[in-house]
Amino acid sequence: MIMIEPVYSPSTSRYETMAYRRCGRSGVKIPVLSLGLWHNFGSYKPLQEIKAMAHYAFDKGICHFDLANNYGPEYGAAEENFGRLMECSFRPYRDELFISTKAGWDMWPGPYGNWGSRKYLMASLDQSLKRMKLDYVDIFYSHRWDPETPLEETMQALVDIVRQGKALYVGLSRYPAEQGRKAYDYLAAHDVPCLLYQDRYNIIDRAPQSHGQIDLSAECGAGFISFSPLQQGLLTGRYLNGIPADSRMARRGSSLREDVLSPTMLGALKGLNELAGMRGQSLAQMALSWLLNDSRVTSVIIGTSSVAQLEDNLKALGNTAFSDEELRRIEDLSAPIQLR
Repeated sequence: MIMIEPVYSPSTSRYETMAYRRCGRSGVKIPVLSLGLWHNFGSYKPLQEIKAMAHYAFDKGICHFDLANNYGPEYGAAEENFGRLMECSFRPYRDELFISTKAGWDMWPGPYGNWGSRKYLMASLDQSLKRMKLDYVDIFYSHRWDPETPLEETMQALVDIVRQGKALYVGLSRYPAEQGRKAYDYLAAHDVPCLLYQDRYNIIDRAPQSHGQIDLSAECGAGFISFSPLQQGLLTGRYLNGIPADSRMARRGSSLREDVLSPTMLGALKGLNELAGMRGQSLAQMALSWLLNDSRVTSVIIGTSSVAQLEDNLKALGNTAFSDEELRRIEDLSAPIQLR
């Protein structure tokens, strides 16, 4: 007997519990929690599990899906799987979705598969659209500043991408403040203002705060969107009692090294976890709530390996207010371990 999979029908109450914030001075609002496809949506994940996570996210009002050309594992795999989602589930709801992709890091061999040249950005987006089965993306990011390509070349490519109808908006990611200001000015002068600035930002990593990118994005009328809100799992309860064998830190070659879990780090994480418990939250939930307590943060990109993890993260929305004493305690606990 041939089993026919039921047609996906999203929850009719999907917009009732999610909060949305405006991107800077634009007309666009996005959910305060967005779904990132950096990990766990690539070639090693069964499509059924990917569908389950994406469907659950959309059912809960998460209509922003964040991708990049080389998200995987296996470059391009996350975009290919998203293309499969478009074909089997999301095509009727395309106008309800806000889809982003990026280019700027290593993607293919040779001199034209990296950094910020016009040739790379244009070719990369064309490939991304084919993989995702889309005519356009809602926002296309320059994934990093290229010190060897004139900024004007990179920014003009973004301007032309919008004018060609391949993206509705453009954004910047991981740009130093000085180059970021020049990029904002160029885009605004060419009537394609930057919609969102994206960077790593969390309780431990405060670089966008201390280096001025958050204030700069607000000054220039762009929204700010955070990725790695849980610092690759450090701001969860996974490492409070050692390094689990199946954790990211235990994997050979992982970007999350064992030496990060110093006695100072472990003590701070245990203190933060205790505070989270007093708030009725997990450490991960408090870390997300702390970011959303800042009105300058438009959205936080969460990754997930399961529907259960996504469900747990969404509970952070139930308590995003902090007392002055709680905020002071977080500062005291995190001060010795902050990356600035």
